[in-house]
Amino acid sequence: MTDKPFMPKATAVWLVENTKISFKQIAAFCELHELEVKGIADGDVAKGIKAYNPILAGQLTREEIEESSKDVNRPLSLNKKVLDIKNEKKSNTYIPLSKREDRPQAVLWLTKNCPQLSDGQIVKLVGSTKKTVDLIRNKRYWNSSNLTAKDPVVSNLCTQEDIKNAIEKSERKAARKKKELERKNKKIEALNKIKNLNE
Repeated sequence: MTDKPFMPKATAVWLVENTKISFKQIAAFCELHELEVKGIADGDVAKGIKAYNPILAGQLTREEIEESSKDVNRPLSLNKKVLDIKNEKKSNTYIPLSKREDRPQAVLWLTKNCPQLSDGQIVKLVGSTKKTVDLIRNKRYWNSSNLTAKDPVVSNLCTQEDIKNAIEKSERKAARKKKELERKNKKIEALNKIKNLNE
């Protein structure tokens, strides 16, 4: 596992907006270029990216931010304790009503922040249904106007590791599809060349 925070650009947006940490420190922590962080502060980079709070997500502690705010040469270090927790097998325990209300908000958050995830993957992550995910994604959900996107990690519906693994799986699938399409196109091109030669 790398020492890179989850959703680095969104984390950088939050750090720029909410702390006194230098651009250099933020860039090093989020593995971005210093100019990119300056661009975020100027509003030229990461337009439309929602700030991701690393304290709520357990990636940084308030103390860690305060220490690095006082010393520009002190690098921020990722709170690995949360990230390295092994996923325990989820059991179908009773979910309180308040948590059930978190689900549509979590679905909305995932469709906005991780659009590459399939409906099925979102269902697995937050325990919703495919129909609900589809309705929320297409803004046809009965309560769409009152829904606010809420990070499922903060709601304890899944872990950062779960989301990270789902994104990686989705990206691998997309890469496979792209290769298959390229192969098909090459085959068609080759057949067309042969056809043209024979005509």
